[in-house]
Amino acid sequence: MTRDKFLVFGSPRLEADDIQAVVKVLESGWLGTGPQVKQFEEDFKNYQGAPYAMALNSCTAGLHLSMVALDIQPGAEVITTPLTFCATANAVIHAGGRPVFVDINRATLNIDADKIAAAVTPRTRAVLPVHFAGRPCELDKIMAVAKQHNLKVVEDCAHAIETEYHGRHAGTFGDLGCFSFYVTKNVVTGEGGMVITNNEEYADKIKMYGLHGMSRDAWKRFSDAGFKHYQVLFPGFKYNMMDIQAALGIQQLKKVEKFYQRRLEIWNEYNARLKNLPLILPAPFAPDTKHALHLYTVLLDTDKTSLTRDELLNALVKENIGAGVHYTALHLHPYYRKTFGYRDGDFPNAEYAAERILSLPLSAKLTPEDVDDVVAALEKILG
Repeated sequence: MTRDKFLVFGSPRLEADDIQAVVKVLESGWLGTGPQVKQFEEDFKNYQGAPYAMALNSCTAGLHLSMVALDIQPGAEVITTPLTFCATANAVIHAGGRPVFVDINRATLNIDADKIAAAVTPRTRAVLPVHFAGRPCELDKIMAVAKQHNLKVVEDCAHAIETEYHGRHAGTFGDLGCFSFYVTKNVVTGEGGMVITNNEEYADKIKMYGLHGMSRDAWKRFSDAGFKHYQVLFPGFKYNMMDIQAALGIQQLKKVEKFYQRRLEIWNEYNARLKNLPLILPAPFAPDTKHALHLYTVLLDTDKTSLTRDELLNALVKENIGAGVHYTALHLHPYYRKTFGYRDGDFPNAEYAAERILSLPLSAKLTPEDVDDVVAALEKILG
C-alpha cells in the first residue's frame, strides 16, 4: 500500500482564520441570512467584476433561479453539455424546460461551440455552457450564436471561480453566471452558491425568489434598523445562504490567489511526472485564458493498457488514494434516457471521455508527500 492514511479527494484547505470567522458568527447569535451574506456578495461581485451578486445555498439553486428569471417555460429548450453534473440539466427540467445536449470537444471536454448552432430549433431559448474543470468554453463563438438566434446565455461556473477568457472573468459574458462553493470547490462554504449578472431585473428576481418571494432585504426585519414589514411578491423558494457559510466564504475568497498558486504547482508537477504513463493529460491552456484548476482530469489511454478506468479507480483505493469521476455522461443515465429518448452513440465524444475519465486529488491542502503518493500509486498500477 502506497500510504497508511486514505487521501481524501478534494479535501478543502481550512485555516485558523476561517475557523475563527465562523466562531465569531456563532458567538454573534446571527446565524441566518444577514450582514455576512451581504459582505460576501459585495466581495464576490468585486472579485468577478459584476454589478450584481446574489448568494444562495447552492449553485444548483442559482441555476434553477436563473431559469426562472429568464422565464424558461414548459416546452422551452436549453442547449447544454452531456458531460456535466446532473444539476445543470435538472435546473432546466425544474423550470419546465428540456435540456438539449450537444457533444463535447474531446480535447477540452467543454461543449463543442461549433456544434451549438445545429442544435437550435424554434423552441430554443437559452444556452447553458459549463466551464468544465475550470477551463473556459469558447465564449466568443457561444455568444455569437446566442446573438444570432436571440438566445439567453447562463454560464455554469461551478468549476470556474478564477476562470478568465480574453481578460474577463467567466460568468460575466452571459446574462447570468452561477458559481459553487461546495466543499470540494476552490472557494469553500460547505454548501453554497452565487449568481452574478449585469441585469438589475434578474438580480431582483433571484434575490426575491431565493427567499420565499419576499420583498428585497426582508432579513432586515430582525435587524437593529427598526422593524421592517415584508410582502410576498412571488411564490418563491428557500434558497438563501446563511451567515455561517458566508463568513467562511469571505475568508476563503481572500486566499483565492494563494490557493490557486499552490494548485498550479501541483498541476505542473502532475504534468511533468505522469507524461510517460498511459494517461491522456489535460490539454494545454488556450492563449489569453485562465484555467481555474478546479479538477485535474486525465483520460486512461485504453489503447496502451488493458486496465479499465474502474479497475484503475479500485486499484487507487487499495493504495489509499481517493479519485473522482467527472462525469458519467448525462444522456447515459436512466432518467434522461427514459424521459428524453437519449441512447448510446448520441454523443460519441462525451461517451469516449466518460468511459476513461478520472480526476486526481487537487487541493491547496495537498502536501508534497501527498503528491508523491499519488504519482507513486499511478506508477505502481500503470507502470
